[in-house]
Amino acid sequence: MPASPSPPVPGRVLAVSRLHAVTGTGRPGDLTGIDKRPVDGSVVVRTLGVDGDRQLDRRHHGGPDKAVYAYASEDMTTWSALLGRDLAPGLFGENLTTAGLDVTGAVLGERWQVGDAGSGPLLEVTMPRTPCYKFAHRMGEPHWVKQFTAHGAPGAYLRVLREGEVQAGAAIAVVHRPDHSVTIGEMFSGPTPRSARLLLAAGDARELSLPWQVRTRAESVVSEDDREPGLW
Repeated sequence: MPASPSPPVPGRVLAVSRLHAVTGTGRPGDLTGIDKRPVDGSVVVRTLGVDGDRQLDRRHHGGPDKAVYAYASEDMTTWSALLGRDLAPGLFGENLTTAGLDVTGAVLGERWQVGDAGSGPLLEVTMPRTPCYKFAHRMGEPHWVKQFTAHGAPGAYLRVLREGEVQAGAAIAVVHRPDHSVTIGEMFSGPTPRSARLLLAAGDARELSLPWQVRTRAESVVSEDDREPGLW
């Protein structure tokens, strides 16, 4: 089923961040690249991420399906009020701090044109972020993983469909949105059997390329639903 046309959604890049320093995690010998800070000027976004960025744990971070991480400044503002402190762009380890874009409501497989189509990158929403102990250590907040999960605004990982340059102030337009309607927020909180089936059907129809993490989660939900009493 082809994606229904949708008008561009206005947004912009508030900050572009990349690795500032490799830091410890509180566990002996364990290091992380979560310390990202805004850069001045333009930077190239390539298939595996922002130039100059780095992920140390490649098993859980980075790769084509997690090349870029975006977080909404509006959600950062909410967190700032909840935590009672200022939160700078890049603090959550995000590469793109956005404004005017509903990142939690982004549909898996929707595409963002960042900046001019001739020079800016084309990005595709792939999956929500899963918080871990490294993120908790970075924040220094008690029970951070549980708190972040309960809040339900995880940010979005993005795949780079076309490389290009990006800088703070660049416009973001949603130029494609699949019909399945399953959002980052829904995937993060736990897809329903219906939404899991919609995702799998969209993937099988090649309306989007499902990352293995998303496909495995959706298949698990469908399998559990099929085992429910009365469905045999």
